[in-house]
Amino acid sequence: MSKKIKVNAAILIIGNEILSGRTQDTNTSTLAIWLNSIGVKVNEVRVIPDIERKIIDTLNVLRKENNYVFTTGGIGPTHDDITAQSVSKAFGRKYKIHKEAFKILEAYYQPGEFNEGRQRMVWMPENAELILNPTSGAPGFNVENVFCLPGVPSIMKSMLGGLKNKIVGGEPILSQTISLRTVESEIANSLTEIQDQNKDVEIGSYPFFHAGKLGVSIVLRSEEQSKIDDCNSQILKFVNEKKIEVVDR
Repeated sequence: MSKKIKVNAAILIIGNEILSGRTQDTNTSTLAIWLNSIGVKVNEVRVIPDIERKIIDTLNVLRKENNYVFTTGGIGPTHDDITAQSVSKAFGRKYKIHKEAFKILEAYYQPGEFNEGRQRMVWMPENAELILNPTSGAPGFNVENVFCLPGVPSIMKSMLGGLKNKIVGGEPILSQTISLRTVESEIANSLTEIQDQNKDVEIGSYPFFHAGKLGVSIVLRSEEQSKIDDCNSQILKFVNEKKIEVVDR
């Protein structure tokens, strides 16, 4: 039986506005859900400022440790959009005008609108491949295993479909949730025992507060439904023994 390929990724959120709290990061969730669905496990997420040295150093660590790295933010038309230049330096490539990107944006804008600021968006690492943008024209790009996407959530999300053929994932990660009317301390030992016996299933427990009552959601994640089913049965066994109520959420 061939061993299943494990494919992983890191997400790098770039932007002072995320760190200051002015802008809420929803890109992590969007990217992680999409990556899981195509069999790529997210190993870590980092949020860093628009500082060239920080972007270069972080990128050089993440691209060596992961099959893929996805960056969001810092590829727009303003002075603090320095992601493309930083990626060029991380890979030791020239930073230059991408001719195809130039043509795309020149055609996208009305005559006279493709000004100097907007032309910043076509400067990229030499020989970068474009990630087409069906929403606002300006493409993202990828260099080797690093994929650079815009920070605006709706635009970023619209560009994921175009990446499907570039990303090779493993088995999609499946999940199942069991919600219980209990507290974590009541089930901690039982869950630890089950986790020890089911190494191929990742078990997480998450407290929730609903309709004035506390509860815990147990989330089972694995590449194989049969292993989730086994784990689910073991959990329901101790839940019944302890007379814990299962709730619909």
